[in-house]
Order: sequence, then structure tokens, then C-alpha cells
Amino acid sequence: MGKYDHLFIEHMLECGDDLVNEGAAAGGERPANISSPFGLMRGIDVDLSKVHMAFSWINPTSEKVHWVNDHEHTYDEVLMWMGSDPANIHDLGAELYLDIEGERHTVTTTGAVWIPAGTRHCPLGFTYVNRPFTFIALSLNPAYASDENVPRPAHS
Repeated sequence: MGKYDHLFIEHMLECGDDLVNEGAAAGGERPANISSPFGLMRGIDVDLSKVHMAFSWINPTSEKVHWVNDHEHTYDEVLMWMGSDPANIHDLGAELYLDIEGERHTVTTTGAVWIPAGTRHCPLGFTYVNRPFTFIALSLNPAYASDENVPRPAHS
């Protein structure tokens, strides 16, 4: 065994139980077009980790989909979405919406957003998805935590 082997994640574990604002935890079912979330890096898996990073595939749908309820954290968070067309990395192949402090943002390109600690954000969802893309939530905390510890009714 190498000196740094304990720092690698070689098999991402499903981490849906970590996330209290999505899918079933948010008072509904995980939308059919969204894969299970997997832990890319979490304090529970790598004890030296200072971040919690979850990864999901978002699959095609022509339906408007609500995914994540509004919430806030005591730490900063980065949300990232990456298109899957290598010929045009900027084209997300989808339209997502995200509210920050009640202000609606619509996104159609590969990108990311910094959510400062204490900033109310979401709902988050998709107007349409034409092509699969990846979604990563990077919490600058070793465990995911928010002010919403019980399911709340979904709204958009």
C-alpha cells in the first residue's frame, strides 16, 4: 500500500442520504431523469477532506423538472454543470434554472456558480434536457449540511 493511497476515491459511493434538499429527501421522488448522486470526495470517505463533492448525471427530458428545494448553508458552495458534447464544450444541451435570494437565473451553457455561506438558493431544476450532462455540487465543508433538515413541499 502506498503512502497516499488513502487519499484516493476509486469507487464512488452512492450518497443520496447526505443530501436533504433533493428528490425524496425534499418531499418527493428523485426525478426520473436524474441519476443517483455519488460522492466524489467526502470527509466520511477521506478523513483529511475539507470538502463534500457529489456528482450526478442529468439525462434527457422534455418535461420541466423540479429537483432541489430552497435552502442555505453555513459554508460556501460551488455548483457546476458540464455539457457532454466534446465538439462544443460550452453548449450544455439543456436549460436549467436556479434562484439565488429569490432572483431567477436561467443557464444554457457549461459553467458554475459560487454560493456564499448564508445565501438562500434554489429551487433548482430543468426546463428541458436534450443531451445528458454532469452536475457537481462542491460544499466547502467535509459533510453536507443545510438549514433544511426535514422535507419541505416542492415549489418552483
